[in-house]
Amino acid sequence: MAMDGGNPEDLGVGCLLSIKTTFGDEFEAQVITFDRPSNILVLQEPSKPSAPRRNIRMLKANYIKEFTFLGQEDDPLDPNNCFVDLTALRAREEAAIRQAEAEAERIGVGVTSEAQSIFDALSKTLPVRWDKTVIIVMNEVRISSPYLPESVIGGTPAANERVKKVVELERKRLQLRSTSGQ
Repeated sequence: MAMDGGNPEDLGVGCLLSIKTTFGDEFEAQVITFDRPSNILVLQEPSKPSAPRRNIRMLKANYIKEFTFLGQEDDPLDPNNCFVDLTALRAREEAAIRQAEAEAERIGVGVTSEAQSIFDALSKTLPVRWDKTVIIVMNEVRISSPYLPESVIGGTPAANERVKKVVELERKRLQLRSTSGQ
């Protein structure tokens, strides 16, 4: 039975639904719970036989265009049938934190977007890091503000020239982008 514009509050835990969202997504899922104050429906999508994990969606009820009731199953969070691998969850959390910290270290603090673009260009082919507002390349070449080829110091002559070339090319690319965007 189609329930176009139906009320998610009428759906009980365990209901199987076919859902169409206002974003154009279509999927099937089972209701885990509905949080009335936030108007959020927590849904569990069916797991694939090859993957023991389940995908959980939190969907604001306003974004449901229509849903069809497909049936009723047991409570998906029944403690007798529910297993959470806390070790795996902690490992995923730690990996996500390490990834976020690594990404945060790649963002310069107190530098211009131009300096960040130069850093990003260098990082594609060379090991780079920030030392406050100075870009350190290969732990030996330093680039200080204003991040011009003339600002490159240190390192072997070959490393120094390579870094200068990348800085020069990136500055030209940034200049082209700014003049063509006007």
